[in-house]
Amino acid sequence: MKKYLAITGPIAAGIYCFLYLPILVIVLNSFNSARGEYEWKGFDLRWYRTLFADEAALSALQNSLVLATTSAAIATVIGTLLGYGLNRYRFPGKRTFNGFLHLPAYVPDIVLASALLLFFTLLRQRAGWLAPGMTTMILAHVTMQIPIVAIIVRARLEIWGDSYEEAAADLGASPTKRFRMITVPLMKPGVIAGGLLAFTLSLGDFVVSLFTAGPGSKTVPILVYQKIGSGHTNDLNALSTLIIAISALTAIIVALIQSSRRYQDT
Repeated sequence: MKKYLAITGPIAAGIYCFLYLPILVIVLNSFNSARGEYEWKGFDLRWYRTLFADEAALSALQNSLVLATTSAAIATVIGTLLGYGLNRYRFPGKRTFNGFLHLPAYVPDIVLASALLLFFTLLRQRAGWLAPGMTTMILAHVTMQIPIVAIIVRARLEIWGDSYEEAAADLGASPTKRFRMITVPLMKPGVIAGGLLAFTLSLGDFVVSLFTAGPGSKTVPILVYQKIGSGHTNDLNALSTLIIAISALTAIIVALIQSSRRYQDT
């Protein structure tokens, strides 16, 4: 056992450093008083003050939050209904539909983004509406978020099965009461976790947002990509740190919900 730990310990440490050291560098440089990123001259909040005085950065941050919140809310509603239906009902082609449900998770972002761009372009040419902008970005993000929420909700319901609902039916509970008192509490953690995960993925998405964005709908990842070549990226480090903080907070909330629910289940 000691020999195994002696081998795997350094490997695991190296992997964690490879994954998280760049993030740590970004966070530290957001507090660096030096204008360049290759020397440390002391702790300072100047780049955060610069960030909050930058209208373009604030607009991009607002767009990212609006996009993530709106798309996650829509995807959570549709994904929850879809996950519930796939778990509770049988219909022809259900196995095939389940297979296609996982398809967006396997398709590369560039393929999905290109397909959505072509679809929106064709729709605009034929119908004369749906110009590139926040609406197309929301629709694109909802498209890639629905399967995530549906899979999580369905997995949550599969853990419990339908034994509790059958017991409630035997005791005379109506379908509406069974759904409200039994089904909703059982799938609630999955709904919250799926919605927060959809929010996090939307917040950091770049490829799909870039392909479907329009004038005035620039998000934080797009802004960072466009300004990264300027050479002075400390203010972008501050902006990225805010996004990292929001994403980390969301991930912590999901973990706490799942852990508390797992404790209650036992």
